[in-house]
Amino acid sequence: MSGRLPINSKPNPMKVLFQNVFIKMGMILMLIFILLIPASMVQDLIHERTQRQQEAIEEVSSKHAGAQTVTGPILTIPYRVYPNVEVEITDDEKKEEQFYHTEYLHVLPEELNISGKITPERRKRGLFEVVVYGSDLNVQGHFNKLNIENQGVKFENFELNNAFVTIGVSDLKGITDQVQISMADSSAMFNPGLLSSDIVKSGLHVRYPLDTLSERLAFNFDLSLNGSEYLQFTPIGKVTMVDLASPWKEPSFDGNFLPETRKISENGFTANWKVLHLNRNYPQSWTGDTHHVRDSNFGVNLRVPVDVYQKSTRVAKYALLFVSLTFLVFFFVEILNRILIHPIQYILVGLALVLFYILMLAFSEQMYFDYAYLLSAGMTIGLVFIYCRSILKSWSLSAMTAVILSILYGFIFIIIQMQDYALLFGSLGIFLILAVTMFFSRKVDWFDLKKLEDTKEDSII
Repeated sequence: MSGRLPINSKPNPMKVLFQNVFIKMGMILMLIFILLIPASMVQDLIHERTQRQQEAIEEVSSKHAGAQTVTGPILTIPYRVYPNVEVEITDDEKKEEQFYHTEYLHVLPEELNISGKITPERRKRGLFEVVVYGSDLNVQGHFNKLNIENQGVKFENFELNNAFVTIGVSDLKGITDQVQISMADSSAMFNPGLLSSDIVKSGLHVRYPLDTLSERLAFNFDLSLNGSEYLQFTPIGKVTMVDLASPWKEPSFDGNFLPETRKISENGFTANWKVLHLNRNYPQSWTGDTHHVRDSNFGVNLRVPVDVYQKSTRVAKYALLFVSLTFLVFFFVEILNRILIHPIQYILVGLALVLFYILMLAFSEQMYFDYAYLLSAGMTIGLVFIYCRSILKSWSLSAMTAVILSILYGFIFIIIQMQDYALLFGSLGIFLILAVTMFFSRKVDWFDLKKLEDTKEDSII
């Protein structure tokens, strides 16, 4: 219904109620909080899709291989510990029997050099993209002569013939070829499983009997390893050097140490790490499970670089700002132009703004996120513009609303592209919005403003 009501007609009680400015303000605040319910449901939907993405990654990893951490080689020497002496009396004769249990001395390499190439591959699981990789690693170095005087173990208690070498591998399913180690003048094939789980919980072992503890042992072996998400290493060498190369163009270096040098280009990346034993919190040798090495891991992450769900979550956090500012524009249109807008029309516009997030999420699973954002924003702005034209009966007011929404969507789009300066630009943007609002409302006499009245050219909705 448009135009002025006839003079003799009975006033509409609902219209009279919402003509009161303060009631209208309370109604707008209530509608904003009501619309936060579907906005929170959108965030729950994003979280659900994130969970499904993680399930897809785990499903692909279970068939290919999971994230890999390489630890080793570690030289382990069993030794006997005699905790007590029992005395048995038989036929008035004393017989001493010594009982013992076995513990392990773990020796880390003096020098550890790892070089290799990582070959990534993108795989699809439904709508979700998962990155897996194959790697070819060469591991070489040496164990130094061991000074047993600091170990608190008698030399005769060492079981040198039962010594063994261990390599820690997180997911043995990823090993694609036999692993043969060359030590000193001999070589041997690794076997699956562990003889001691003091340091690692999954890996390979090979027995390597020793003649003495005072010889330098050089080692060399190749490891072909599949995995997914990331490849990490444990810096167990007194000096650990790792050199990696890959055609992956957007790596993420993480863990306890970052590369000393790295180069990233359109052809991929190269990275070099150097870690000293002084940089970590465990020695070169110890007994039992006294120390834990996994906290010093480092490496490279090959996950999909653009996480649409992370960006969607960041955008969805601005839902309150979108709805509040749009309703604020409508409220000032009512105040300054004496146009009465029905609460249902506020709700429909608010739902259009909330629907933007669902459209963005759905499109981003099918196309590049930036395109999905711009397409969803364009559809939402177009819908609100057309609807405003029908309820405000003014091209200029409708265009103003569309321009304000465009500026707001553009502002949020810029923020989500930033990492380090997102908070700064976001705070400045909100400050600017508040300043503009204060500027346009400076001439409104809030004490004299009691109700929204109609003029003969206004629309009564």
